[in-house]
Amino acid sequence: MCLIVFAWRPGHALPLIVAANRDEFYARPTQALAAWEDAPGVHAGRDLEAGGTWLGVGPQGRFAALTNIRDPGQAVGPRSRGELVAAYLKGELGVEAYLDQVASHSGQYSGFNLLVGDGQHLGYLHARDATPRLLEAGVYGLSNAGLDTPWPKLVKARSGLEGLLETPEPQRLLALLADNEPAADGDLPETGVGVATEKLLSSVFIASQNYGTRASTVLIVDDQGRRQLIERSFGPFGGHLGEVEFAV
Repeated sequence: MCLIVFAWRPGHALPLIVAANRDEFYARPTQALAAWEDAPGVHAGRDLEAGGTWLGVGPQGRFAALTNIRDPGQAVGPRSRGELVAAYLKGELGVEAYLDQVASHSGQYSGFNLLVGDGQHLGYLHARDATPRLLEAGVYGLSNAGLDTPWPKLVKARSGLEGLLETPEPQRLLALLADNEPAADGDLPETGVGVATEKLLSSVFIASQNYGTRASTVLIVDDQGRRQLIERSFGPFGGHLGEVEFAV
């Protein structure tokens, strides 16, 4: 994932609302959101190159999602970051125990942000900090830096989510994720990829010939633990490839 905005509201009728875009090279083989036959109760997309995933839900109210840290100079870790999401969804460790485990060997992965939850708690780990934390109630955003780093697209999407919390209809959340307006030049972050690439990556929804938003996902969880999960898939230049929905 390259952008996740989410509202965490324990005790509310809708305690968790997530809207997220996964940005990736179109050539990387991917399976759209589906029930995993080899992991009962897991619903997620799948990276067919490394076998992991970027966002999904699992048994006992499990939820997990991941973004990469953008840093052209970072060392490439020998293990795939997507396995961190998949392992939590398929596993049994609690939120804190799992994040502590990941923190102990986070150096084996390229930089990442990891969210994991179980319906009662929502935890966050930034690989370079390696200090897990449980999140308090609030509205948050993650892109390719730390939690709530105020990149323009994060600020815009988080504000958009805040405006939809009274009526969080899936189609309105998906429309929020479809915003392809780039940031103004003066507002672009400096992450070492050059101005042209910063501009391309600055919109909520990214579209180009080789790289862009591959999936837009909405998750709405109610206070009974019921989860509505919707994913739209895209190809080069943002071409719409399909939509999948699960109620689990």
